[in-house]
Amino acid sequence: MIGLLIQDNVFEQDIRELLMSFYPGEVYAHEVKEGVDFYVESRLDGGQVRLLVWDEKDKSKETKETGESLRPAPAPGFALAMDRSRPADLGDRLGAKNVIKQLLYEMLCERTGRTLPWGSLTGIRPTKIALTCLEEGWKPEEIRDYMKKTYMASDEKIDLCIEIAAREKELLAPVDYERGYSLYVGIPFCPTTCLYCSFTSYPIGKWKGRTGLYLGALFQELEYTARKMAGRPLDTIYFGGGTPTSLEAEDLEAILCKVESLFDTKNVLEFTVEAGRPDSITREKLQVLRDHGITRISINPQTMNQKTLDLIGRRHTVEQVKDTFYMARELGFDNINMDLIMGLPQEGISEVEYTLGEIRSLRPDSLTVHSLAIKRAARLNMFKEDYSNLTIRNTPEMIEMSMGCAREMGMEPYYLYRQKNMAGNFENVGYALPGKACLYNILIMEEMQTIAACGAGTTTKVVFPAQNRRERCENVKEVEQYIERIDEMIGRKEKILT
Repeated sequence: MIGLLIQDNVFEQDIRELLMSFYPGEVYAHEVKEGVDFYVESRLDGGQVRLLVWDEKDKSKETKETGESLRPAPAPGFALAMDRSRPADLGDRLGAKNVIKQLLYEMLCERTGRTLPWGSLTGIRPTKIALTCLEEGWKPEEIRDYMKKTYMASDEKIDLCIEIAAREKELLAPVDYERGYSLYVGIPFCPTTCLYCSFTSYPIGKWKGRTGLYLGALFQELEYTARKMAGRPLDTIYFGGGTPTSLEAEDLEAILCKVESLFDTKNVLEFTVEAGRPDSITREKLQVLRDHGITRISINPQTMNQKTLDLIGRRHTVEQVKDTFYMARELGFDNINMDLIMGLPQEGISEVEYTLGEIRSLRPDSLTVHSLAIKRAARLNMFKEDYSNLTIRNTPEMIEMSMGCAREMGMEPYYLYRQKNMAGNFENVGYALPGKACLYNILIMEEMQTIAACGAGTTTKVVFPAQNRRERCENVKEVEQYIERIDEMIGRKEKILT
């Protein structure tokens, strides 16, 4: 347990998130109590940021006092281990935050003997920094120097950031940020819930014969959204979840027909449906998608090791992944994405190497490589005592192998994002063949365009580019609640879409 003694709560989240990068899974106390391993104290005064680390006496090399009186140790048996300060303009929120994180990062590197690939960066959108700089006319070397000085990120991650930002800028050139928008349709059902998953999803078996109730509420929200967005160009459509193909073919047909009847789709740049789980896909469902002109689908194995699939609760086989992929190719799908996860329980270099070899033989059009992030609501976290014997590791070698595999297949990285509690403190990267990148993925990550989202657990984000402002509203996650409160969900949208 780590104790936080924060003078100004404005910076508490920044301090805690950086600590989480060095000490994933730790519990934090905001007061002096038993069971604390060490305390981090922050003081902001007189144009100075000051950070102190109080450690247990038997672990601490006591620091000499700086000449000014220090208050006593926060708890018996603790001594001052580190005491550092740095000038900061406390009136500049962003600048002060960066100074605090720089100082804390240096102290934690010294304390642990480790550095992090992303340095002091804890935000989920590191490419947004580079993309903003490019759009302001910065040169790559200027961006590189800025990210190195401000965030102390590694050269490899900075170079990756700049490469992706340049590609995003090119790919987004035809998109109308001011008037255009994207449509997200959430299907919150899955065949089963994976061990690591925290997305809004419910076992489809429990909704057998009742999915029409969900479609009824979803159609109401789609009808309202179409009225509010009338006259604006629709750039991309994305069906996510959950697993949209958990629904029966007739339900998919009904939703697609509804979208086509309500929205002007003739100029849509891309239409993605996450088929996702191979055990949810049938020829009939793929044919429905094909008949409606879906341009991009995902078939996501996560791993090609059967032992791991069984362990994480994906009720399909490696052979099903291959059979489904070849079926989609046979039906004419020429833009198929596959998702992989690095850091899955019990997997090491040899398992990752095997998975990448199998992916090479399939040759998908895009590959999204995730680093496992264990969210609070995932079974792997909620019942962690039951899984304490599992080994979770992600290494630079695994990340480099996945990047090498994608580049060998002719793919280029085109979007990147990070999550809290990521194994190895790495990132998620999307790779694609030329012409096969997913615009929606870039738009949602960089928050460049309004996303009108419909369905349980979805979030609508309205972007006001001229004001550099964003507003959002969320739908309830629980399906029964969504159905019962659909008028309320529509009312929430009215406040920001008007």
